[in-house]
Amino acid sequence: MKILRFGAAGLAAALLLTACSSGDTAGGGGTGGSSGGSDGAEIRVWLVGTDTPDKAREYLTTTFEDENPGSTLTIEEQSWTGLVDKLTTALSSSDSPDVVEVGNTQAATFTSAGFFAPLDDIEADLGGDDLLPGFVKAGTWEDTFYAAPYYAGSRIVFYSQQLLGSTAVPTTLDEYVSTAEQVTTPERSGVWFPGQDWYNALPFVWENGGFIAEPQDDGTWKAGFSSEGGIAGLEQVQQLMTKASNAPKDGDESELQVPFCAGQTTFLSAPNWLRGSIEAAADAEIPGCADTYGSDLHAFPLPGKEAGTTAKVFAGGSNVAVATKSKNVDLAKKALTIMLSDEYQTILAENSMIPAKKSLASALPDDEFTQASAAAAANAELTPASPKWGDVEAQRVIQDALVQIAQGGDVPTVAKQLDATIESILNG
Repeated sequence: MKILRFGAAGLAAALLLTACSSGDTAGGGGTGGSSGGSDGAEIRVWLVGTDTPDKAREYLTTTFEDENPGSTLTIEEQSWTGLVDKLTTALSSSDSPDVVEVGNTQAATFTSAGFFAPLDDIEADLGGDDLLPGFVKAGTWEDTFYAAPYYAGSRIVFYSQQLLGSTAVPTTLDEYVSTAEQVTTPERSGVWFPGQDWYNALPFVWENGGFIAEPQDDGTWKAGFSSEGGIAGLEQVQQLMTKASNAPKDGDESELQVPFCAGQTTFLSAPNWLRGSIEAAADAEIPGCADTYGSDLHAFPLPGKEAGTTAKVFAGGSNVAVATKSKNVDLAKKALTIMLSDEYQTILAENSMIPAKKSLASALPDDEFTQASAAAAANAELTPASPKWGDVEAQRVIQDALVQIAQGGDVPTVAKQLDATIESILNG
């Protein structure tokens, strides 16, 4: 199948993404089914979305089958939409996949619930101290290592010089908002901002001094969208959604290259790896616009409140784990070891995904997208490190609140309701 190529990130991003822990899909103890290694065994690997390049998929399949004669490896692609619920069901069943990819913010839910087999016995083989520490933290629960880093990334702002014209690239967050509003027309958004895009809403909350949720001394969680800074950030989000974006008010952030390549937006804040989709040929399986707007593609990190700073953006990426209920845990660990090998991770790096190993950052491409992504990643943030955060994501409460805001809802009222819902989930 056709795979997305990637935007880029650099050594600084790999070294600075060290505070990445969060919750969703926890997997805990147990060694799972049989020890594996039997002839004729099939290992099923769940990869999410089209991020993993074809070359990496082929390397994994071929290498595993060469090293384990008689056994086969099958890659089954899943969607990010509804992933938490699907994983919860699949990992609890008698037909569990063997190796699964999960979002870094989703890892804690599964690690704390016993869905993943411990990896302490192979941590050194996977990379040990060379692994991205923040993602190791995200995959660790009660001092046991369950989910290894897979890759990291960050969001950057794409634009085509053809569409930006003589308009200056904004240097502050307020300029970004005002510029996007100024260049918006009925046919073209200043920035493409669908109502459910919570990843791009978070920087405005963080930059204005708000927060998602913070632990309190008594062990409970307090949500902060209705704080002074949270409301200020959400008001900027509403300004963009209602005055600078023609994106669907209830839409999501899937297939963002489509409006960009159609010339429907000047700015597009998206994961760094979307670059490959934009620069793909128009007749590719996943069509891009290499001959039009992708031919003069540029990018910059979302600016912060002060000139010369970058905004706090959401740190994306994945962890990968072995299912507790795998019928062949040992073979599954062998597949995981291949996915963390220098050879496999170098393929990811060459496709502009920050590799799981710090030592392989030199394999990343050196271009303006790399620099923009590295600068963004250097100031990246993650969702609350609560095992119940996955429930917040699964219930889509932030997305629902943002749709209300995009449709003109009263921001303080929506924010207060959102905080109450998040606190009920995290403290329940």
